[in-house]
Amino acid sequence: MPKVDAFEKYSDAYDDWFEKNREAYEVELKAVQQLLPVGDVQGMEIGVGSGKFAVPLGIKIGVEPSEQMAVKAKQLGIEVHSGVAEELPFSADRFDFVLMVTTICFVDDIVQSFREALRVLISGGCILVGFVDMESELGQKYLQNRHKSKFYQQATFFSTREVLDHLETAGFGATEIKQTLIPGDTEKTVLDGFGEGAFVVIKAVKDQF
Repeated sequence: MPKVDAFEKYSDAYDDWFEKNREAYEVELKAVQQLLPVGDVQGMEIGVGSGKFAVPLGIKIGVEPSEQMAVKAKQLGIEVHSGVAEELPFSADRFDFVLMVTTICFVDDIVQSFREALRVLISGGCILVGFVDMESELGQKYLQNRHKSKFYQQATFFSTREVLDHLETAGFGATEIKQTLIPGDTEKTVLDGFGEGAFVVIKAVKDQF
C-alpha cells in the first residue's frame, strides 16, 4: 500500500519545508539539473508530490498516489496521473527520462519501481534518482529521529551502494552520480560521486538494443 497518509494530512507542512529550507532545496534542484537530459525530451516524475521539482525542471507529467498532493501539482499545470511507482499507468517505451526525488523511501518495492521505470523509458533513456544517503550524517539523523517526523515514520532509507545495486538488479546500465549538502560547505557545492554529500542523485541508463 502506498505510504500516503501523512501527505494527505500534512500537504501544507510538506510545502512549508521548501520555504524554510530554500538553500537546501535550490542546491538539490541544481544537482538534479546537472544530470537532466537536454533538448527536445519528454520526462515524467514518479512521486511528483506538489510539483516542487517538476515545475522548475520543466517536467509536465507526473504520477502521484496522494490526492492532496496531486491537487497542488495540477494547479501548477502538471498532468498528474493517479498511481504508484510499482505499477505505472503508462505504455512501454514512452519517456526519455524518469525522475524520482525523495520517493524511493516511500515505495513498497524499490526494485519493482525501478523495473517499471525501465519499462516506460525509451531505449537509451535514463532514470534520475535523488535521495538522502542513509550513510550520511543527515541520513543517520533522519533514521534515528524518524519516529518524531510526520513523513518519515514509515520510510525506508537506503545507502547509495544499495540504490546502485537495486538499479542494476532492475536492468539499468551505466551511471553518473552527483552529490551535495556536504557538511561544512557554505557554498552549497555539487560534486561528482558520493560519500561526502547527504543528497545524492544517480543517473542510470536503459541500455540501447
